[in-house]
Amino acid sequence: MKKIAPILIVLVFVIVIVSIFLSLGKTQHMVVIKEGNLKQLPLKIELHKYQDSYCGMIIDELSYASQVVAKDGKTWFFHDHGDFVLWLENKPFKDEVKIWVMSRDTNKWIDAKEAYYSRNEITPMGFGFGAYEQKKEHLVTYGEMKLFTLRGETMLDPKIRKILTDK
Repeated sequence: MKKIAPILIVLVFVIVIVSIFLSLGKTQHMVVIKEGNLKQLPLKIELHKYQDSYCGMIIDELSYASQVVAKDGKTWFFHDHGDFVLWLENKPFKDEVKIWVMSRDTNKWIDAKEAYYSRNEITPMGFGFGAYEQKKEHLVTYGEMKLFTLRGETMLDPKIRKILTDK
């Protein structure tokens, strides 16, 4: 038994190492940023393969998804519009980007700065902004949505949530 113990220990060690390498090979690589989008067009997002560039969560639906595209073709992805606003705020290139949001009423990518936003929807990170291509009552502009986000006047604030849900 004393002669077999070292062999068993080495064998177990080898099995553990091989298992670790095999599991690493099967790990799914998440997309946080894509390069080469020089035309600054919205890219196709594969659900469960793309990760929010601000909070790191997996994008598992497109209803509130957005993309920020820099002039150099780098594209970042977000699953809640509030995330891209906060992420972009301190970037030196913030005024030179193209922002795409998924429209709730037409189900297509639209220019975020031309969109209208609801304020009281249940969104992945809780900000509450849904993007719409068509203007309707109670929707706000991009500038207003951005300002509400930066001030913290979103559905994440219980006082604001009460005001918005009592309408």
